[in-house]
Amino acid sequence: MSNQGDPFTNTDFQSLEPVHENIGDDSVGVWTRRLVLFLRVMSGVSMIKGLYHWADVCGMIGGEPFENHSIAWQTATVFFAVIDLVAAVGLWLAAAWGAVIWLTSIASMLVLEIFFPQVFGGGLLALVLEGGLLALYLWLALRSAQEAAP
Repeated sequence: MSNQGDPFTNTDFQSLEPVHENIGDDSVGVWTRRLVLFLRVMSGVSMIKGLYHWADVCGMIGGEPFENHSIAWQTATVFFAVIDLVAAVGLWLAAAWGAVIWLTSIASMLVLEIFFPQVFGGGLLALVLEGGLLALYLWLALRSAQEAAP
């Protein structure tokens, strides 16, 4: 049978392979591996956060129905339900856009907690945790970039 009419080639299928980190590859430095590990852990955290917000939207958690909350709370909850799940995918792939979406999510939560504490309650623990994760990411990214520099 001829493959002339086949629109897919062998290279098309190879491009659909999942992302693999080359564990034994010497070109990938220690700090880059640590950064990728951190991104994968944050992917799991973002997935849990996104699913938590969707559970809130669907009425599976919390005492009060979604519709009875303020518009600001509803908007923020839906925003984080979507952005955290998108960030989780990008972080798992260790893609640059995933880190940008995750940083947008972290920055948005920090701004919300600092300037609009009435929306989610202004938890100090959330501020410290999110700020610490942001600082850790920036430190790992800088160390990885220094390692890759000639």
